[in-house]
Amino acid sequence: MAAQQPLATAGLTGDQAQPEDRWSLVVAAGLLSFVAMLDMNVVNLALPDIADSFHISAATAQWAVLGYQLPLVALLLPAGRWLDQVGTRSALLLAVSCFACCSVLASLAPWASWLIAARLAQGAFGAVLFVLMPVLAARSVRPELRGRAMSVPATLGPLGAVTGPVIGGLLLDHTGWRAIFLVKLPVCLAALLIARRHAPLGGRLRLPDRDSLVDAGLIGSAVASVMLALTLAPDAPLWLLLALPAAPLTAFWLRRPGGRPVAGVLRASGTAGVNASVLCLAAGFAANHYLLAQHLRRDDGDSATTTALTMLAFPLGMVLAGRFGGRLADRWGARPTALTGAAVTAFGMLLLIPLDGDWAPIDISWRLALAGAGMGLNGGPVQALVMTASPPAQMATAASAVQLSRSLGFALGPALATAATVFGGTGASGSRAGLVLATTAAALAVTLLTLHHRTNRTTRKTGTTGTTGASGSR
Repeated sequence: MAAQQPLATAGLTGDQAQPEDRWSLVVAAGLLSFVAMLDMNVVNLALPDIADSFHISAATAQWAVLGYQLPLVALLLPAGRWLDQVGTRSALLLAVSCFACCSVLASLAPWASWLIAARLAQGAFGAVLFVLMPVLAARSVRPELRGRAMSVPATLGPLGAVTGPVIGGLLLDHTGWRAIFLVKLPVCLAALLIARRHAPLGGRLRLPDRDSLVDAGLIGSAVASVMLALTLAPDAPLWLLLALPAAPLTAFWLRRPGGRPVAGVLRASGTAGVNASVLCLAAGFAANHYLLAQHLRRDDGDSATTTALTMLAFPLGMVLAGRFGGRLADRWGARPTALTGAAVTAFGMLLLIPLDGDWAPIDISWRLALAGAGMGLNGGPVQALVMTASPPAQMATAASAVQLSRSLGFALGPALATAATVFGGTGASGSRAGLVLATTAAALAVTLLTLHHRTNRTTRKTGTTGTTGASGSR
């Protein structure tokens, strides 16, 4: 195999294929993945402080989080469609710069409406970053190294999500809530400098068309209805009826110009089941993390420091395994590596179901580390699997679908866990009910990846599968 094999695809529209591997851009993708996922969780601990500072209710303060999450989820797919039409470098520089500026504006907020507006804008630029990260990593190296490259943002992203509460707690104790919006600036600056120096020239920006804005409204409304239903259901199950509009809104979007390309990419690549597995595993991970943190603080009465140290076992296992996940995918194939990772995660979660008040933190830590190792093995390979199987000209659309699946899982996981604990009872019994739900979601991810593998083998035997190339197709 030639040492300098060119990339099989160009970058986003207007970018030229690069003859060498650009690992600096892979690092930039990892840094952006970390801060984007960190921002989804670091604000949670600051909500009481924000409410006290602005003299607002807890429900209003919650929009400091929802204001970021809702546009991020709503704009992921339209952002993928837009990014397929513009240049990588221009879009990356714009998104990183504006994301950092919104962080500064949020930290300077003199009143609540200012803060919420800054978070809404940050969520919009965050959606662009979420789509750009896997595209940037995939297109910066040769196809045979794509598994290793994809493991960098796929590992650092969840690491940011898990360490967010820890970082937020330390900042709140020593500097106040405004600092949590500034902690990301050095990382954004580093990514910006790397992009300016190493990102290939080519392509121009263009404004999103009207159809993309309509698509964003439909997706945002569907997601908002589901999130509100799950959030309000613990107080009254009838609130679940709020989720009913999500189905017709999604069906209508799929028939529009913005939804048809996404459906086409999923059909052409045969990765609908893989995207569903990403959603299930992310939801199980988020629910598991939320429940265990609540159990340690509320039921066991552990300190914030003890809880943080216990929960850090998960990202530690993820980072250690993530270093090998990409290499294994490049050597043995993305599908078997991703499937193994999902199975290990499900097994680790299964071992946590008998959670009891007599367990010491170490009893939880080693099980979390095992589940985290599985997530590390799964993240990069499953992303490489989707990116490799997708049509080259629609790689950003494929990336946006994966990121939407993962983001939906992270957003819905805690809400599902809360609903499960209410129906399961109080104390440890409620936590166990939620852990059962989290494990079931992870097991469903394993099933979906297994079915995808068997389906692909069947179609290959019948000769209907096209050539996908790279180890990610194995």
